[in-house]
Amino acid sequence: MRRELHEPDAKGTDIVPAISAELLDIRAVSKAYGDTRALRAVSLSIEAGAIICLLGPSGCGKTTLLRVLAGLERADSGQIIFDGQPIDAVPAHLRGFGLMFQEYALFPHRDVAENVAFGLRMRNLPRTQIDARVADMLTLVDLAGYERRRVYELSGGERQRVALARSLAPNPRLLMLDEPLGALDRTLRERLLDELRAILKRVGVTSIYVTHDQSEAFAIADRLVLMNAGRVEQQGPPAQVYRQPATIFAARFLGLNNLVAGQVHAVEENSVILDTAIGRVRSAAAQFSARPGDLVTAVIRPEAAADASDNTNIIAGAVVQRSFRGSRSRLTVQAAHQTLEFELDSIVLPEVGEQITLALRPEAISLIPRDDQ
Repeated sequence: MRRELHEPDAKGTDIVPAISAELLDIRAVSKAYGDTRALRAVSLSIEAGAIICLLGPSGCGKTTLLRVLAGLERADSGQIIFDGQPIDAVPAHLRGFGLMFQEYALFPHRDVAENVAFGLRMRNLPRTQIDARVADMLTLVDLAGYERRRVYELSGGERQRVALARSLAPNPRLLMLDEPLGALDRTLRERLLDELRAILKRVGVTSIYVTHDQSEAFAIADRLVLMNAGRVEQQGPPAQVYRQPATIFAARFLGLNNLVAGQVHAVEENSVILDTAIGRVRSAAAQFSARPGDLVTAVIRPEAAADASDNTNIIAGAVVQRSFRGSRSRLTVQAAHQTLEFELDSIVLPEVGEQITLALRPEAISLIPRDDQ
């Protein structure tokens, strides 16, 4: 299915040609800097209109991949197909892609309207069309009336909105954002995340968003691509990746540190029963065909713990740390030489050193085969 975009109308709304549903196909792309292999045969397909988030620690290759896609770096091997055509030899300025970085890169000697209009002027569009497009973009990012403001008069959040408006003004075929909110404080960043996702969806631009912050990735992405050492470690919808991490690296990077070694005792229709150091554990979320005797690691999510009101997955231990987090409290429990962290409602909880008994919800426990570790 093709999304129809035509020549610019009187307001300059549409600037680029039509694009196909599967817009971008990255095929076994590799890149090295001397002895450092930044990308190792990365393959990835991106559909039109999607927001894809490249997530991973520093040095995992996510920014290198973005630079290769933008044409700022040339891959050593592999191929990039965009809208059905190879673009590896196409110069960056001819790809029609938009870039937005953590550094706003605004022109301090120009006002807001002139900053937003920069890419449009480079295309030699008529002044009336540029003015109309600038007004549309500033309305989109909730900065209508800011046209004549100077950059130094703006807050950090406002500057980032101007940078976004400037990136979107030429109606890019693909928008790439590299840690765009990294310079903002957490409160402002969290507020802008929802607004940024809503804007990208309203415009319908296909976007690749780079971050090392998993909560940021969860909030903005349609599909999450977790990278590690130049490779794609796991990909999928954010909720699926969180609930079913495929590897130990994925689990730990996503903050899931309750990792318990176990052996499959029995397999039932909707669950897998394990023998572990903390007792017999039932999981309702196996990602593979488990068999009795298989060695696995159980990933117990922090929200798995509940009051011990039934006989399912009961564990007992001592509270070794308690931290108040507003509506929730984080509890660290020592159970059979295993340290586990849970998040529970901030009700009356035992003090440090006291005993606690909890039930673990089977649907909040997933399994990773030991041979994948």
